[in-house]
Amino acid sequence: MSVTVVVGSQWGDEGKGKIVDILSAEMNYVVRYQGGANAGHTLNLKGEQYILHLIPSGILHPQTTCIIGNGVVVDPEALLEEMRFLESKGIEVDGRLQISERAHVIFDFHKILDKVRESDSSEKRIGTTGRGIGPAYSDKINRCGIRMVDLVDEKVFIELLHSRLRSVNKSLEKIYDHPPLPIDEMVNKYLQMRTQIIPFIKDTSLALYQAVTSGKKVLMEGAQGTLLDVDHGTYPFVTSSNPVSAGACIGSGIGPTQINEILGVMKAYTTRVGEGPFPTELTGSEGDEIREIGKEYGATTGRPRRCGWFDLVIARYAARVNGLTGLAITKLDVLDQMKSIKICTSYRYTGNEINEFPADLSRLERCEPVYQELPGWQSNTSEATRYRELPDNAQKYLQFLEEQIGVPIRMVSVGPMRKKTIIK
Repeated sequence: MSVTVVVGSQWGDEGKGKIVDILSAEMNYVVRYQGGANAGHTLNLKGEQYILHLIPSGILHPQTTCIIGNGVVVDPEALLEEMRFLESKGIEVDGRLQISERAHVIFDFHKILDKVRESDSSEKRIGTTGRGIGPAYSDKINRCGIRMVDLVDEKVFIELLHSRLRSVNKSLEKIYDHPPLPIDEMVNKYLQMRTQIIPFIKDTSLALYQAVTSGKKVLMEGAQGTLLDVDHGTYPFVTSSNPVSAGACIGSGIGPTQINEILGVMKAYTTRVGEGPFPTELTGSEGDEIREIGKEYGATTGRPRRCGWFDLVIARYAARVNGLTGLAITKLDVLDQMKSIKICTSYRYTGNEINEFPADLSRLERCEPVYQELPGWQSNTSEATRYRELPDNAQKYLQFLEEQIGVPIRMVSVGPMRKKTIIK
């Protein structure tokens, strides 16, 4: 039995796609267990960039079967577009992709609801991507969502979609003063996509159980990151699902005793997209420099990411709530030219030092980072292929992180390409 979970351990965008892509080379199955097309995994292969939003990163390896689990909310339009893109690049999808029959479907009305709610002055702005993720998960919890299995029977699907659209139109008109959506036109649109998706709909929980019990290697990949988890993140500035490692069981249909390893991905600094507190954020030239060197712009939205120093309070919290057994540190090379590097070791709140990540955002907003400064290495790390080839100060930086977090570093990324990765 070999099941590994790869989880983002900051606010997302940690470089999970590359790590999953590398690990997928030895995997039989790669499973996406939560989120939707609001997440973008950027991969570099043979000098070409691929941005995947729904299909697991393992699709680039021909021996790997990819599964979109029941915890994912699937936008059929985005899915089909991604499938066409991959096939245009000579990457086979047919026969290698399975979609859980229990996964919920995102429709255009979810995206519209997402945008009108975000623009409504009476509601708090969250900074969503506008991809309909939140409204789709709301329908799931309210027990009025439409699942992949509902697409199989055309009559059932039409009835469900008609009913849901009538209800949505009432909300749009009465609450948001928005014109009603053309029901027949929308139903016809999804009927055309339905036939293309049905062949991929499977009982993926059973498929995974059979894979695990027969000794296959399985990799579970989460979207977003720990601090965007709806339960454990900086609520309400979070996503609508559970990116933490425990979400892998719920979002795929396997039991927790089947998981062997949990690998947490962290950047060598910290970034965040959207609203919410960010204790180590750099608003001056240093933050701008990190953003430009690291190309810190959202793969899905293109929004500039907020950048700051590495935060050990967050890292220790992520290690605890995920049960991390190993770390993958990414984008170390972005810090190559820094004369000195700061690491947040704790927070100062109303004159007192605190080491635990607070749930109260009003408290978090008033926390000041307590820094320890380490000397930079001011030399190129991107050519290193072994850990001992890294500059001494880079090794000391990583060793400090490892000791403070209490989790061993397994991988270090020093560039976007596959080969720019050190396996420690």
